[in-house]
Amino acid sequence: MKKVIATTNAPGAIGPYSQAIEVNGTLYISGQVPVDPATGKVVEGGIKEQTEQVMKNISAILNEAGYSFDNVVKSTCLLSDMSNFAAMNEVYGSYYSENPPARAAFAVKELPLSVLVEIETIAVK
Repeated sequence: MKKVIATTNAPGAIGPYSQAIEVNGTLYISGQVPVDPATGKVVEGGIKEQTEQVMKNISAILNEAGYSFDNVVKSTCLLSDMSNFAAMNEVYGSYYSENPPARAAFAVKELPLSVLVEIETIAVK
């Protein structure tokens, strides 16, 4: 059975989608952008600060659903520019010190709110 996961500790959906959906022990987290849920605004700074906020948003959703970064099996990272990959990877990697998930990373033409990074995540119990 499909269960909608929502928390005020991560930005609310700004369209017809859920923050996350859990089904049969798998959690599908929608792409997270670097919006601070307390202010509703994109965090200031560059790719490192934006990636840090994205990972905090993912963490909040994982926690709300009873998962952790240890449960993450796949991430898809969308970048506004591949020149930001190394800096994004440094922050991202700090959340996966052991057994990191499978991952894909792409540069895209444009991201919502003109952010530098968006990450979607799949976790399994």
